[in-house]
Formats: sequence, C-alpha cells, structure tokens
Amino acid sequence: MASIQDEIKQELSGTEVVLFMKGTPQMPMCGFSGQVVQILDYLGVEYKGVNVLANEEIRQGVKEFSNWPTIPQLYVKGEFIGGCDIVREMFQTGELATYLNEQGVACQQPGQG
Repeated sequence: MASIQDEIKQELSGTEVVLFMKGTPQMPMCGFSGQVVQILDYLGVEYKGVNVLANEEIRQGVKEFSNWPTIPQLYVKGEFIGGCDIVREMFQTGELATYLNEQGVACQQPGQG
C-alpha cells in the first residue's frame, strides 16, 4: 500500500499546478483557500484542487511533505510555492505570473486579461 507521501507525490506528478486546499475550487471552505482560488482563476491558470478536508491523512501529510504548517499550499510542477500570504504577495508584485510563465504554465499577465 502506498504511503500518504507517495499519494501526495502522485497528485503532484499528474498536474502542473496543484492547490491543496480546504474545500474545492468551486466551493472553497476557508477564506485563505478562496483567495488563492481567486488569484489562480484571475490569472486563467489551469490547476487541480485537492480538498484536504476529505482526507485527514492528506491534510496532515501535505504539511509534513512541504514542512509548511498551514493550508492552502500551492505547487507548480511539483515545487512548493507557498501558502495564501506568499501567493497573494507574489500575485500583487507580478512575480507569480512571471514565475508561472517561466515554468511554461499558461497564464494571463495581470492587467492584460
């Protein structure tokens, strides 16, 4: 049987952008997850939302995986980017869109949508 860390790696390997969040992209269950969803949607990024509320093992496991204590957690091409505050700050400075483009992830530059 696969470990929870293997399951997390599997989630990350199949999709370029993965958001471990509370709830789903269609129905975020916390304000922080909702903010990251709004940012990704605004940038037009295709991503997969993983609802940590549906699986307590993943909820705890992803915190250990990233060594980051909070949810949501954004990953791009398997690399941990950060939580809500970091993603919001990167978005506000334009750094997030630049980073996504550098990684080959399609997104709109803010103000060009």
